[in-house]
Amino acid sequence: MSTIATTLRPIPFPTAHALRRDPAAQAFLALRIAFTVAPILFGLDKFAEVMISDWPKYLAPEFNDLIPGSAQTAMYIVGAVEVVAGLVVAVIPRFGGLLVAAWLAGIIVSLLLVGGYADIALRDFGLLVGAVALSRLASADLGAPRGERYAQA
Repeated sequence: MSTIATTLRPIPFPTAHALRRDPAAQAFLALRIAFTVAPILFGLDKFAEVMISDWPKYLAPEFNDLIPGSAQTAMYIVGAVEVVAGLVVAVIPRFGGLLVAAWLAGIIVSLLLVGGYADIALRDFGLLVGAVALSRLASADLGAPRGERYAQA
């Protein structure tokens, strides 16, 4: 099977048996849930503004100049992309984890260009690492016995 086909193949959730016995399956499920729910909630908040009422302040002028319309319109686009990214993680976590990681890299760059948000950029870097870890765990055969899973490295 080609690398692209493997990356885009939907991944089932770990079985109850695997979740009881395998820490890797537990970590995978925790990351999959987190990186499904968080982007969807943050994406929806770009429209509802419940958590943060001024999303455009986080958008670097350099990015705003590339996106047509106002900064608020850009945030609506960002919100839609985040919802889609969360849904992709739910179905195709190998690809979705990388998609979220790339998206977080863009957010980090924007925060650093705006200035004054290095703390949030550092937090988002930690999330980026978690998204990459999700993608890598999705590539592991979580159904194989623990001793056999890593034996073919």
